[in-house]
Amino acid sequence: MMKLEICCYSIEDIKIAFAAGADRIEFCAGRSDGGLTPSYGDLVQLSELKLPIPIHPIIRPRGGDFYYNQTEINTMLKDIELIKELGFSGVVFGALDVLGNIDTQNITRLIKASAGLSMTFHRAFDVCNNPLMVQKQLEDLGFNRLLTSGQKATAIDGIGLIEQLNKQSQSMIIMPGCGVKSNNIQQLLDVGVTECHSSASKTIDSPMQYINQDVSMSHSQNSEFLRYVVDANEVKKMQTIIAHHTAS
Repeated sequence: MMKLEICCYSIEDIKIAFAAGADRIEFCAGRSDGGLTPSYGDLVQLSELKLPIPIHPIIRPRGGDFYYNQTEINTMLKDIELIKELGFSGVVFGALDVLGNIDTQNITRLIKASAGLSMTFHRAFDVCNNPLMVQKQLEDLGFNRLLTSGQKATAIDGIGLIEQLNKQSQSMIIMPGCGVKSNNIQQLLDVGVTECHSSASKTIDSPMQYINQDVSMSHSQNSEFLRYVVDANEVKKMQTIIAHHTAS
């Protein structure tokens, strides 16, 4: 069965995505960093909602590269422990060594900590060395799915590698993500993938009425007085396309 995973950056986004028909949620903080581990407060509040949908928090202690020191790995292990205690069904993580290979020693520790959870290897894969070899390694390590843009800026740009990975995979789901929208998801479905990942986002104005344009609180080039939220209509459009593809 084809599934649509929606990447959400707030509990309100999760509620919107769930109501619009998302099959699964990847929960993140830190949109401008490409996704960071959600806060303790958000994870506890979300667990208390007991939504009947798989929710997989990302385990990523900081932005930037995916080579982690032991303090960062220990933080990731503690975060996985919390996610298990709170009853979430899966986790999303990844780690590389300085040569762009899988950090096998630390990944093995993270996998052991994740026993009983669904495991997704995130887009650290998109900056790895020798992706076809790495895909086989991840499959052998027991990952359930791989989130990837095909090592390009968007999944549509990387569709060639995504198709190769999908044909090569024996048991691991290849899930394209990055720039996936209703106007291009059909192209990805046509190469045989069974899951897609999208933020399905739109921008809304901040409710702030007083704006000091002389001060910025982040290094992001985006306006701090715009907010990114899940677009329910976009989720519904993608699910309609998936349903039609499945039925055809």
